[in-house]
Amino acid sequence: MKAFLLPSLGSDMDQGKLLKWLVKPGDTVRRGQIVAVVDTSKAAVDVETWDDGQVAALLVEPGQTIPVGMPMALLAAGDETVDAAAIAAAKAAMAPALPTAAVSTAVQAAPLPSAGAGAAAPASAGRRRISPAARKHAQDLGIDIDTLSGTGPDGALTLQDVERAARGAAPAPTPEAVAGATRAAAMQQAIGAAMSRSKREIPHYYLSEQVPLLRASRWLEQANAQRALPQRLLMAVLQIKAVALAAAAFPELNGFHVGGGHRPSQAVHVGVAISLRSGGLIAPALHDAANRTLDELMAALSDLVKRARAGSLRSSEMSDPTITLTNLGERGVDSVHGVIYPPQVALVGFGRIADRVWADDGAIRIMPVVTATLAADHRVSDGHRGAAFLSRIAGLLQSPEQL
Repeated sequence: MKAFLLPSLGSDMDQGKLLKWLVKPGDTVRRGQIVAVVDTSKAAVDVETWDDGQVAALLVEPGQTIPVGMPMALLAAGDETVDAAAIAAAKAAMAPALPTAAVSTAVQAAPLPSAGAGAAAPASAGRRRISPAARKHAQDLGIDIDTLSGTGPDGALTLQDVERAARGAAPAPTPEAVAGATRAAAMQQAIGAAMSRSKREIPHYYLSEQVPLLRASRWLEQANAQRALPQRLLMAVLQIKAVALAAAAFPELNGFHVGGGHRPSQAVHVGVAISLRSGGLIAPALHDAANRTLDELMAALSDLVKRARAGSLRSSEMSDPTITLTNLGERGVDSVHGVIYPPQVALVGFGRIADRVWADDGAIRIMPVVTATLAADHRVSDGHRGAAFLSRIAGLLQSPEQL
């Protein structure tokens, strides 16, 4: 039997929480099939299996938090007999490694009284006495009436009691707001840890080049004139395709530094940095970007952004990027000098497209220009190759018909 392990969905992930299984013991699964949904510090991710087989046992229960690399299930291959003893041994081996939180997910903390409110009223078998006006006012302000003491007849809660509590304390945040703030804080902490590791371990070098986009802008305008509004291309798609084609020609900038050495990737999976509405960044992969048409990339990019912000990504999209692209042009910055996302070895950045004075064929004219930057790992490439890589991107963007 083979163990189905919790995959690493990025260098900033060391554990995940199983939200639900999409299979059950006895089910037959195929490579690439989504079998579970796991919550990371960044998103709820659909986890795929990398092997064919039959589900012999599910070793983790929904709600449990487990470390990366921990077996989640056992798969039997072909006609392999399911060994009950092996299943029992796997479950027993897992127990000491499970975090304490994994076995205590059903415990819920009791709500605390709001700051400034009076002592909570004692429990009563009867219905709480409260005037209709006071009840509605408390609901409008988000105040829990069970945390207030009434000053009316027989301890009844009055409108004045609610207003007094409102003056003394702000309404308690909703569970959704608390969960959102917790996720955002966890994501920022995870990103910070990954970037600290990157700056500590990777000898970065940085290059930049200004790229005129007059031809690309005109080509894009003509191409979009023949497309319906939902199918129109963005300049970002041309940038993604240019980076992908250049990365395919420069394998030392496309891949990973693992085990003390460089492992180039045969395919180019461009990780696209996406800002989330709740805060933080995520950079899932656009798979096989060098071999896709611009229309295919546009559709894939739109879908990827939508699912990233909805928290519905696949594990392969989180773990596969071979080079990352970040574009902060819409934020108004001229250039961005990023930090490499380990174990990748390069990151390309684009700033805003701005009209600048440019010398073109002996003439001075105004044209749109963007600053492209490269952050690269000096262990696997040098400034000479990095400069040639950036030059290739610039050349491709100035010859959009090649894309």
